[in-house]
Amino acid sequence: MAWIKVIQENEAAGRLNELYDKYAEPSGEVDNILKIHSLNVKSMQAHFDLYAHLMRGRSELSRIQREMIAVVASVINRCHY
Repeated sequence: MAWIKVIQENEAAGRLNELYDKYAEPSGEVDNILKIHSLNVKSMQAHFDLYAHLMRGRSELSRIQREMIAVVASVINRCHY
């Protein structure tokens, strides 16, 4: 498994801190899939915007269908996300 340097929530400042606040779970933690972008804030925002568009944007697929596709892809890739 690869290890990627990230900035933790309690170390974030400026725009990164703003995005962490925006994207944090109710527990206050940010998902690792977003945190891997912490050294490149612009890519974090782009990643989240793409994800939001794919999951909630206009589509012939329902939200449930999209979630099921994501679950199946994660299982196939042995990924807990």
